[in-house]
Amino acid sequence: MSEKNNIKVAVIDMNNGFPNQGMRGIQELLQSYRKQTQLNLTYDLFDLRQKGEIPDTTYDIYISSGGPGSPFDGEGEKWEHDFFTLLDQIENFNRQNEHKKHVFLICHSFQLACRKYGLGSVNRRKSNSFGIFPISLTPSGTEEVVFNGLHNPFYSVDNRDWQVVQPNLADFAAKGASILALEKERPHVNLERCIMAIRFSDEIIGTQFHPEADPIGMKMYLLQDEKKTAIIKNHGEDKYNDMLNSLDDPDRITLTQSVILPNFLTQAIHTLQEV
Repeated sequence: MSEKNNIKVAVIDMNNGFPNQGMRGIQELLQSYRKQTQLNLTYDLFDLRQKGEIPDTTYDIYISSGGPGSPFDGEGEKWEHDFFTLLDQIENFNRQNEHKKHVFLICHSFQLACRKYGLGSVNRRKSNSFGIFPISLTPSGTEEVVFNGLHNPFYSVDNRDWQVVQPNLADFAAKGASILALEKERPHVNLERCIMAIRFSDEIIGTQFHPEADPIGMKMYLLQDEKKTAIIKNHGEDKYNDMLNSLDDPDRITLTQSVILPNFLTQAIHTLQEV
């Protein structure tokens, strides 16, 4: 194989040692993508919050996971400093080189990036958001290559206590960033719709939701007594049953899982191979 077909991916684990389905989802997506494309794609895992592991800048693609807790937990910690430094190094590399490194940030990582770049206000939600919800694409989102093939709205797994709201559009313009997706409209709730996806730059994109989530992992979550009780308390039993039933709908999270990260990988690899 030629050198340009050797694709190195760094997967940053932000789960801090907590059991999760996200890392399995990301790895299975990478394995499936490698099998489908027949590319020599390899990946390494870096347990950042728990073990302080951080990738260097020799990777082509970086995927940084969701994770538990507050996006302010790492303030003043070495692991957060290392993560922000890595983002700076990737951006510096991309400014100076023709072949670019690409980054996908999920949930906790997305919130951290919003803090780092000063895009919107990162604050605690009134209640936990957990389940499968519709997400609306903005005009920029409908033109986003990574979202090609999704419906508008599309469905994805949401699992968070925090949110990004109150975007200052001047800050977005200065950074060259754009809002790609928003929380579902809730006309009966007097709360601002939070930001669900941002393109931070030509090479860095992030989502507040979990594009790696699959029906298997989601069913395991939904069947946990604690999750079931919380959903029924917050949304009612009908909503809980609707979530379970929607796992079998190929147009919901199965579609989202098959579109977003594979499109991101294809776009990143295409730009690498163009050079």
